[in-house]
Amino acid sequence: MTRSIKVVIVSDNHGDLDALTYVKEKHFDADYFIHCGDAALPPYLLDGFAVVQGNNDLYNSFPPFRVLEIGNHRLYVIHGHHDLFFGSLSQLKSKADLNHCNIVCFGHTHSYQEIEAEGVLFLNPGSIHHNRDGSKPSYMIVTFHDDDIKVQKMTYEKT
Repeated sequence: MTRSIKVVIVSDNHGDLDALTYVKEKHFDADYFIHCGDAALPPYLLDGFAVVQGNNDLYNSFPPFRVLEIGNHRLYVIHGHHDLFFGSLSQLKSKADLNHCNIVCFGHTHSYQEIEAEGVLFLNPGSIHHNRDGSKPSYMIVTFHDDDIKVQKMTYEKT
């Protein structure tokens, strides 16, 4: 039996460093921290996060996407601002397939999503700064144990 792998996924903090500090301190035991873009912070403040470029990361150069191998899974990480047309996930699905990924992590919409479709798990942690649907700012914890995946929506209470 292998040990579980804990992954923290955030997106769209829009310069709110306190939110990222909170997540890193609260989940100090995490194996990975993923940021799905729109950090709006310089790279040195994002130490420990695998970050992708968002549409508001104007002065930084992060990669447009990342492919991460975590346990038995391949994750395609992207912000999504060029790929979400009228809420359709089809372009993200195509990119996941092209990169042999079974999970897509994305942001941009400021709304939490957890959808399994056509063999791909689509994960959007919402915004840890401000969700557009009126819900509290959110992020997610994903726990991998062999082929099992557990996803938890977490809320961030600003202090």
